[in-house]
Amino acid sequence: MGVTEQDPWSLVARRCSIIQTEAVELRYPNYRRLRIIVNPTMRLLMRLRMQGLHHVPRRGPVILAANHLSHVDPVMVIMASRRKAHYLAKDGHFESGARRWLMRATGQIETKRESGAQDALENAVALLRAGRAVGIFPEGTRSKRTEPPFLLEGKTGVARLASSVPEAIVLPVALRGTREMMTPSNHDLPRLWRKVHVRIGAGISWQAWLKHPDGGGMSDNDIEALAALEDEELRSRVGQLHRRFTDQLMESLRHLGAP
Repeated sequence: MGVTEQDPWSLVARRCSIIQTEAVELRYPNYRRLRIIVNPTMRLLMRLRMQGLHHVPRRGPVILAANHLSHVDPVMVIMASRRKAHYLAKDGHFESGARRWLMRATGQIETKRESGAQDALENAVALLRAGRAVGIFPEGTRSKRTEPPFLLEGKTGVARLASSVPEAIVLPVALRGTREMMTPSNHDLPRLWRKVHVRIGAGISWQAWLKHPDGGGMSDNDIEALAALEDEELRSRVGQLHRRFTDQLMESLRHLGAP
C-alpha cells in the first residue's frame, strides 16, 4: 500500500515522506496470547467506559492518536480499539529485563530520542504499509502538568507519519481517568477500580484532509504546484501543513474531552 503514481501527493511524498525501514517484524505470537489472557480479565476487573468504537476500522492502516497522562495509556487504547497496536515507546521502556521482554514480545516500537525518533517513525511507516495499527502520543511525551488543562501542544510527528502513509486513518482518542488509575511516581500498580473513559472520534486520512476545505484546502493543481517548488520552500510549505494537521488533531482531542 501507499501513494499511487496517479495521486498528485506522490510527487511531494517522493521528496518529503519518511522512508520506511527495509524490513520489519510482523509476527508476534506472544502478543496474541497475552491479549487472549489479559483482555478478558482486565475487562472484568476494570471500570472502563468506551465510546466511538465504531470509528475503528477492523483492518487496514490506522494511527491511534491519544493524549498521554499515565503509563497505562497504551494499554487502555489497545483494549478499547481492539486492534493489535504497535506503540511508539521511549527507549527507557526497553532497558530492564521483564519490561524489555514485554515490549519486544508485543511488537512495540523503540523510540530513541537522540536520533529524533527517526528510526521509530521509519518502522511505524513499514507497519502501517503492512496494514497494521500504530499508536502514537501526539504530545510527544506524558503530560506532567499538575492542573488542567493537561493537554500539551502537539508535535508534528503524527502528521509526518500520516502524510507518509496518506491512506492511513488517523483516529483521535481521548483518555480520561488514567492518571487517577496510575499516577506516575505515586503508584507502582494500576488501581483497577478507578473509572477510565476512552472516547474515539471519527478519523480522517491525510489524503482526505489535504483536500478538505476545512483541512489542507488543496486541489490537485495546488498539490502539483507544491511539488514543483525548490526543496527548501517545499519543506517549509509541507511543514506548515503538518503543523495545521497536528493543531486540528489536538483540537479534536479537546473536543472529545481530553483534559
